[in-house]
Amino acid sequence: ECYVQNTAREYAKIYASEAEPLEGFGEVPEIIPIFLVHRPANNIPYATVEEELVGEFVKYSVRDGKEVNFLRRDSEAGQKCCTFQHWVYEKTNGSLLVTDLQGVGMKLTDVGIATLAKGYKGFKGNCSISFIEQFRALHQCNKYCEMLGLKSLRTTQQKQRKATSVKSKNLPNSSTLKKTVPKKAREPRDFISSEH
Repeated sequence: ECYVQNTAREYAKIYASEAEPLEGFGEVPEIIPIFLVHRPANNIPYATVEEELVGEFVKYSVRDGKEVNFLRRDSEAGQKCCTFQHWVYEKTNGSLLVTDLQGVGMKLTDVGIATLAKGYKGFKGNCSISFIEQFRALHQCNKYCEMLGLKSLRTTQQKQRKATSVKSKNLPNSSTLKKTVPKKAREPRDFISSEH
């Protein structure tokens, strides 16, 4: 746990050194340090200690991507956490991803790291490789990704497929029938997004 969080912390420091000087970027997420304490007189001889985070605890990204959290997508901290994930992914050539980003404001704790099966530079994460694949498929760049000059994760084929589906939805089809729907049924519905 300490090794994973403190490794992610080192990536966050490098990310901060690149992002903070950019005009308009502002504050950068920080992963707080975690320490292993040996307590030989205790029944449980080892414990971890970290700074107490006071305030609303938010999960900005989750390991399995199933949790819906609009603060992740809409808040400044959430967007910057997604950008941090994208930055790490790009810096490691898609071999490593910091995930499970959560905390209070810009202070994060209890993070996870996913690596390819063979690991990355001798480091093996504590999360499945499927989190990397899921991130690659679901990540949507935001203004902070653009400020850092990160490359879109969408392939040309995905972009073409999306453009084709949008065109076909907008074109009238002679085989479709116009249906009358009561006004109440046409109200917008809540939707579920599993983006990171």
